[in-house]
Amino acid sequence: MAPARIQAEAPPAVIQEKVEETPFEAGASICSVLVVGLFILTFLAQNFVIPSGSMEKTLLVGDHLVVDRITLAPPAKWMPLVHYREPQRGDVVVFLKPGYPDLFLVKRLIAVPGDHLQLRNGIVIINGVAQAQPHAEPTTPENHSEFLDEFPSVAPMAQADATPESWAVDFPNYVKDGDLVVPPGKFFMMGDNRHDSLDSRYWGFVPRENIVGRPLFNYWSFETPERQYEETGLSSNVAWMAHVALHFFTETRWSRTLHIIR
Repeated sequence: MAPARIQAEAPPAVIQEKVEETPFEAGASICSVLVVGLFILTFLAQNFVIPSGSMEKTLLVGDHLVVDRITLAPPAKWMPLVHYREPQRGDVVVFLKPGYPDLFLVKRLIAVPGDHLQLRNGIVIINGVAQAQPHAEPTTPENHSEFLDEFPSVAPMAQADATPESWAVDFPNYVKDGDLVVPPGKFFMMGDNRHDSLDSRYWGFVPRENIVGRPLFNYWSFETPERQYEETGLSSNVAWMAHVALHFFTETRWSRTLHIIR
C-alpha cells in the first residue's frame, strides 16, 4: 500500500495594512531632524567660509570648511567620553577676534602660554629654537617688513581697524630680553600669508575661551574674488548667487573637495 501523502496547507496570506503617518507624527519627525542638526552645528561641528587671503596657500578665499568644535573645547562633564586636548603649536584654529565677539577668524597657532617668541627675518623662533614652517609665506628682500619680520623689535602702533589702542599700550609689558612672552591662558596667532595677515602682531593675544575649534576638511571650494563676502548689498548678493549657479561646475575647485586641513 502506497504511503499516504500529506499535503501541507498553504500558509494564510498575510494581509499588510498600510499605516499612514499622521500630520502630528510627520511634524515630530521633522522636529527631531532639526534638533539633531542644531545640536551638531552648535556643539559638534559647524561650517565656515574663508573670506580673505590671510591663510593662503593653506586656505583659499571661497573654501568652505567643516570645523570640529569639540576637540579644543574646554572639557565638559556631560560629555565624558569625548576626546579633548589643549590647543597646540601648529594647529589651524577658528576663534573669536579679541574685542569683536561676533567676528570669527581662522589663523595658525604659533605660540602657547609661557613661550618666548620672536621673528628674525621672518623666521619664527620659539624659546630660542627656529621653527620649520613650510606652510608660511617666505620672507624675501621684496616683501621684508621691520614690523612683520623682525617682531617684536618694532612695537605696534594703534591703527584704525588694525591695532587696538590697548594692545599698543600693553605691548611693552610682554617683551622681555627681546622676546614676546605669552601670558597664561593666552595664545599667539599668525596667518600663513604672513605679509597679508592682520593677526596677533597687530591686535594681541587670543584668550583660551575665544577658541572655537579647528577646521577638519574643505567640503567645497569655489573661485571667489577677495572681499566678495564683505559685500552686503542685496543686488551684489543676488548677482553673486547667480554667478555661482551659472559657473558651479567650471569654477568649483574640485581638487580641494574633502581636502584635509593641516
